[in-house]
Formats: sequence, structure tokens, C-alpha cells
Amino acid sequence: MTGQRTSTMDRAETAERDLGRLLEAGPFADALRAAIRARGLGLDRIRYRLRGRGTSLSLATLSHWQSGRCRPERPESLQALRNLEDILGVPPNSLRRLLGPPRSRAQLHR
Repeated sequence: MTGQRTSTMDRAETAERDLGRLLEAGPFADALRAAIRARGLGLDRIRYRLRGRGTSLSLATLSHWQSGRCRPERPESLQALRNLEDILGVPPNSLRRLLGPPRSRAQLHR
């Protein structure tokens, strides 16, 4: 049992270390995925907690954000990201700053 506990603690420490590194350097999708994994929350649970804060976000959107398929761009999405940072227990704006400057409309439709 002790060996199992140590292994779990080692994984948790590694996840936290990886999360810290990704919050510093990105990319956004990898940092978001690491934050979700470090907190042990499923996307459905995250969606439920967001809803409790008045933010409606689909599971598909959360999945797309963490896979890098798309990223938060619209004002409503950026508000959801602020709530998500709080839910995941990461510093305010730590995920948002990884987005960089807003993309042009031409870049959004490629």
C-alpha cells in the first residue's frame, strides 16, 4: 500500500511540475489539458461547475480547446476561460495569456 501511495504522490508531483512549466510556456491547449488532468476533473464536471457560475459551455467546446482544434476568442468564451481558471485552481490569466493576441478573421476561418 505504501508503494502505491508513493507512486500516486509521484504522479501528482509530476503533474503539478508539468502544469507549472506549461502555464509558463504553453501552448494553450497543452496547458489546459495539464490543468484538467492535475485537478482530476472530467469535462462534464467542469461544465457543471461553469454552469453554476452562470457560464454555459458545451462539452465539445471544452474538448476542442484542450485538443487545440480551436481556442477561446469571443468575449463570452474569454469570460468562461476566467471562470475555468478559477475552477482549475490556476493563477488568474495564466491560461488566457497563452492565447496571445487575438487572431484576425482570416486566420479564424482557415
